[in-house]
Amino acid sequence: MANFESDGIQNLAGFDAFKDADEEAGDQSKVHIRVQQRNGRKCITTVQGLADDLDIKRICKAFKKNFQCNGAVTKDSELGEIVQLSGDQRTNVSSFLTEQEICKKAQVVIHGF
Repeated sequence: MANFESDGIQNLAGFDAFKDADEEAGDQSKVHIRVQQRNGRKCITTVQGLADDLDIKRICKAFKKNFQCNGAVTKDSELGEIVQLSGDQRTNVSSFLTEQEICKKAQVVIHGF
């Protein structure tokens, strides 16, 4: 058997794959952005998982003004407050949330086709 450590190859030498992972990443909740098909070519974008201490109605108002679309805030017993926007606004919402520092880019999960 060859001695791999003398060749500079370390096999199973205590490599920690999660060492670079952010420690508070497990504590952060994810923000899910989804698009749902309505009838025909119409669709709505839903934003779920925003923090409870945020003013969701004010964020919805900013979405509506910046993206020039209609929107509403609905309450769900399991999921909390959900923002609904008309049209496919997934990329706009994602960039808005990161630019305004409402959440980090790692927290945003974009779903859909």
